[in-house]
Parts: sequence; structure tokens; C-alpha cells
Amino acid sequence: MQFPQQVHHARTGSGIQVPGRLVGQQQRRLADDRSIDQMTRAARRIADSPGRDRGLHERIALDGPPDEVKRLADTFDLMLERLDHSFDGQRRFIANASHELRTPLTLNRTLLEIAVRRRDVSVEVRQLGETLLEINGRHERLIDGLLTLAKSDRELGELSYVDLADVVTHVAAQHPAVTTSADEAPAMGNAVLLERLVQNLVENGVRYNVPDGWVQVTSGTRPDGLVELVVTNTGPVVPPYELPGLFEPFRRLTTDRQATRMGAGLGLSIVRTVAHAHRGHVYARPRDGGGLIVKVTLPVAGPLQNQATGVGTGQDLLVHRSSA
Repeated sequence: MQFPQQVHHARTGSGIQVPGRLVGQQQRRLADDRSIDQMTRAARRIADSPGRDRGLHERIALDGPPDEVKRLADTFDLMLERLDHSFDGQRRFIANASHELRTPLTLNRTLLEIAVRRRDVSVEVRQLGETLLEINGRHERLIDGLLTLAKSDRELGELSYVDLADVVTHVAAQHPAVTTSADEAPAMGNAVLLERLVQNLVENGVRYNVPDGWVQVTSGTRPDGLVELVVTNTGPVVPPYELPGLFEPFRRLTTDRQATRMGAGLGLSIVRTVAHAHRGHVYARPRDGGGLIVKVTLPVAGPLQNQATGVGTGQDLLVHRSSA
């Protein structure tokens, strides 16, 4: 037999008699609401994690009776586990295949270099060897890019202090035609990957340019707790609808007739992956008169870092079509 219980009415302040059965139902509803809130928070953390598959290692691990909500949470955990294994297997395959392909390419390059440097080699054979070296070099760059993608798509591990101004100065020194304005831009991250990010942007600006064109690189710290890297170049006119595709692997401008010999098509996709791994964003827009303006923002290192930690997560490339 259910005995009535005294429940305080929130609006009138009076006490009302409610059967114990209704109190139990209300408690179960509250428990279900808490469970759903827990599932929602877990799903939101996974969705907001930087990178395409970051956060898939998390689980809801809901405790409670084996009701509909518990079964739903367990099914969600099983799905996450399968996705996590799938992405991890994909990364391992890319890394292993790239390593296996590197050895014969290195051997080919060594044999070709020896052949073209012989004193008694004919002009035709030397020209053929130099062409084969160029093709072999492109394949090596492709494999190196795949390895970088596989590495940057994983957890960054231990982070270190990196001033992007130093990286910009170092990379630009290798390209005399590049001008810089490198103000302090302190970030926390993987120094090797951040250098690769800057290097890819600069090389992309140099490679896809016009005769007597220019490339400008700037870095600095913004008041909103972000560091900023901007690479601007002259070059062919880029239609706005082409921009998102440029950051996908093996994608180039449809008007690029020299794509086969100019690169592997991984440079900008590596930039995007490295930026997202560091909780950053990549912005791109066409430059008036031709060329591109590519901007990378990352959380600043130091006191403002906590403020910027949540900036730039859970999104892909942002394309600006109007002047900044």
C-alpha cells in the first residue's frame, strides 16, 4: 500500500499530498535526465575535439539500471570503439605503407645519382637520369607528406614553447624572394610540425606564383588571445568556390596545368591538419588581382592560453570571400 507523502509546492508554498508512486516516477525521470545530460556532454566533448577523429577514445560509461537509456549509452560506446579502431587502423596503414615505400625510392635515387655523375655517360642518358630523379623526388615528397599527415593526425604528445616569429625567419631565409614582418607569436605545440606548417605555406606561395611575383609572411599576437600567421602571394586568380578543395589531399586548382610536376598536392592539407591538431584554424581568401591570403590562428602561449584553448575547435576550413 502506497502512503501519501508531504511535498512542498514550489509556487504556492503550501504542502500537498502526493502518492509515493508518483514520487518514485519523478525520481526516475530526474535520473534519466541526468543520464541524458551525461551522454550529451560526452557527445559534445567528442564533437568539439580538434582533428577529424580526436576524442573517439572517450566513452560515456554510464552507470545505472539496464533500462532504455543505459542500452542507448552502451550502443553509443560500442560505435565509438569501432570508429576509434577504424581510424587508428587507417593511420597505421598509411604510416606503414609510407615507410615500406621509402626504402626503394631512396635506393632508386642513389643509383640514379651515381649513373648521371659518371664521366663517360652520354648526354641522352644524363637527361633521362635527371628526368627520372625529378619523378623519384616527387614520389619521395608524396611519401613524406603522407607520413606527416599520419603523424599530425595523432595526439601531439609533449608540447614545447614555439615562437612562430623564429620559425618564419628561419623558413624565409631559405627563400630570398620572400619578405617578412615577424613579430612575436608565442605558441605551445610540436616544433617540427609547426615548422612544417610554415614551410608548406611559404613553399606553396612561392611555387604557385607568377613571374616576378612576391610572397609576404607576417606573424604576431592578437588581443583576443591568439597568435596569427599570414602568408600572402601574387599568383593566378583563384575563384572563391575553389578554395575549400585546395585544402583537401591531392586537390589543386582546375586551371593548374603544371600540377603533375609541381607537387604532391598535400601541402595545404598538411597545414590544415597541423593547425587543427594545435586547436587552431585556417582561413583563406583570394587576393585582389590574383593569388591567395592564407591566415593561421593558434592559441597563444602564456597567461592568455587558457582563454584561447577553446577557440578554433570542431570546424574545418573557414573561407573568407571579402576583404579582412
